[in-house]
Amino acid sequence: MTRRRRPRGLAARFFLAQAIVVGAGILAAVAVASLAGPPIFHEHLVMSGHAENSPEMLHVERAYVDAGLVVLGVALVTALVCATAVTAFFTRRLRRPLTALTEAARSMARGRSGTRVPDLGAGAEVDALAASFNTMADRLERTEELRRRMLSDLAHEMRTPISVLTVYCEALQDGVAHWDEATHELMTDQLGRLTRLVEDIHDVSRAEEGRIELDRTEQPAADLARAAAEAHREACAARGVRLVLDVDDDAGVVEVDRQRMGQVLDNLLSNALRHTPPGGEVRLRVARQGPGRVVLDVADTGEGIAAEHLPRVFERFWRGDSARDRDHGGSGIGLTISRALVEAHGGTLAVTSSGPGAGAVFTVELPARRRVGPSPADILG
Repeated sequence: MTRRRRPRGLAARFFLAQAIVVGAGILAAVAVASLAGPPIFHEHLVMSGHAENSPEMLHVERAYVDAGLVVLGVALVTALVCATAVTAFFTRRLRRPLTALTEAARSMARGRSGTRVPDLGAGAEVDALAASFNTMADRLERTEELRRRMLSDLAHEMRTPISVLTVYCEALQDGVAHWDEATHELMTDQLGRLTRLVEDIHDVSRAEEGRIELDRTEQPAADLARAAAEAHREACAARGVRLVLDVDDDAGVVEVDRQRMGQVLDNLLSNALRHTPPGGEVRLRVARQGPGRVVLDVADTGEGIAAEHLPRVFERFWRGDSARDRDHGGSGIGLTISRALVEAHGGTLAVTSSGPGAGAVFTVELPARRRVGPSPADILG
C-alpha cells in the first residue's frame, strides 16, 4: 500500500526557501574565495618580499585557506540560524491570519453564512483577501436570505389557489358541488393565477440572466406612453383614480422591444393603481433628459414608500406590507421583471418617495435613438 505523502506546511516551505538561498550564497562565496582568493593573496605575499615557494609562504597561504573555510563555515551556520529565526517569526505572523481565513472558509462550507474574518493586520495583500472574503460572505448571506424568503413566499402564493382547486375538485367528486358558471369562473381564475406566477418567475429568471430575446424597433417614446395609458384608462376610472398623461411629443425615439416595454409600463401603472386610493391620481410623463436620454416616469399620490424600504423595492417577492399586497393579488416580482427588462434595453429603472402617504415615482431612463440625418419636419421647415 502506497503511503500518502503529507504536504509541507508553510513554515517548512519558508525554511526550505531560506536555506536554499543561504546555501547558494555560501557556496557562491566559497567558490569565489577558493578560486580568486589564493592567487591574489599569493601575489601580495610576493610583493611584500617573501621568497617564491618558501616554507613560510606555503604555511601562510595554507593558514589563509583554512581560516577562510572556518569563517565561511561559521557564517553558514550563523546564516542558517538567522534564517530559521526569521522564518519562524514571519511564519507566525502569516500563519495566524491564514488560519483564521481557513477556519472561516470551513465554517462557510458548513453552511454558517454569518461567518466573518476580523481585521487581521497582516499586510495589504492578506487584508485585501480578508475583505474580499467578507464581501463574498455578505453576498452569500443575502442570497441565502433571499432564497429562503422567495421559497416561503412562493409556497404562500401557490398555497391559496392549490387549496381552492383541491377543495372544489373534492367537492365535485363527492357531489357536494356541481359544475356551473360560477365554479368554472372560480377555477379558471385560480389556474390563471398559478399560470401567471409561473410565467413571472420564468420571465424574471430569463431577464436577469440576459436570455430574453428583444425584437427592437424604433418607437416614439410618446406613442409608448399613450398606448400604456389607454390600456389602463378604464381600470383607473373604475377605481375612481384620475389618470393624467403628460407627453412631450419631441421627447424622441427609442429603440426598444415594443411588447416588452409595454409590459414594463403596464407593471408600473398597475402597481401605481394598486397603491392609490379612490380620488387619487396617477401621472405618466414622457420627456427628454439631456441630449441622449428619454425619461418615462409613473407618479402616484398613493401610499408611498418608507426610506428604509426603497433599496428593496425591486427584490423578488419583497413586499412592504405582505398581507395587503397579497390581498391585491400581486405576485411580488412585477417590479423585478420591469427593472431587468429596462436594463436589458440599456436603461435604468429607479424609485423615489418622500415617505408613507406621499406617493412614489418610478423613473425609466432609456437611451434616445440618435438621428442619422435631418427629420422630415426639419426638411419641410
